[in-house]
Amino acid sequence: MGSDSAKQNAARAALEFVREGMDLGIGTGSTVDIFIDLLAESGLRPGQVVSSSDRSTRRLEGHGIEVSELNNVAGLDLYVDGADESNRLLQLIKGGGGALTREKIVAAASKRFVCIADHSKLVRALGDFPLPIEVIPMARSLVARELTRLGGRPSWREGFTTDNGNWILDVSGLNMNEPIKLEQRLNNIPGVVTVGLFALKGADVLLLGSEDGVERIDSRRDG
Repeated sequence: MGSDSAKQNAARAALEFVREGMDLGIGTGSTVDIFIDLLAESGLRPGQVVSSSDRSTRRLEGHGIEVSELNNVAGLDLYVDGADESNRLLQLIKGGGGALTREKIVAAASKRFVCIADHSKLVRALGDFPLPIEVIPMARSLVARELTRLGGRPSWREGFTTDNGNWILDVSGLNMNEPIKLEQRLNNIPGVVTVGLFALKGADVLLLGSEDGVERIDSRRDG
């Protein structure tokens, strides 16, 4: 129950950032599911809504919220999504649910990224959670060998295919002392579609829910 109430508190706090008619990007995950439900209950009427996954699209449409294609939207005012890990610089690991590519795209199209999570997701240093990397299927072994050379221990998420038709490697053991440099390096491996490391562009606001309330952490760029 503690984790559920923490997620509820974080999701509810994110509603304070939503304004009538605002164009929204919606992420994926259990905390985002709660946010979608609360958004529907709130009576707020957003403008255009873009989803990062088929899962979130189904939930939004189940509440009667129309989902738009990102190509038909000039830009988004706000993106709300969760994280598997965050440090206090608001650099994130995401992709436990496998939606990392679309999440990174929708985040890039948004003016502001509000990340919602329970307090256990805040870490001193990233890397305890295996880093998801989306890969072109034919390049899985090639990418895995390159990751091994970098000190990583890649594991193929067998039986899972992303909404884009690709595969996921979950990688443990990578040195994440310099997350921005690591993200850049991994992005340059042929066959990598997206890395679940959100360091080049992390969150602007982190809302960490607990049973007692919400801690808010703002990035330096967000003021």
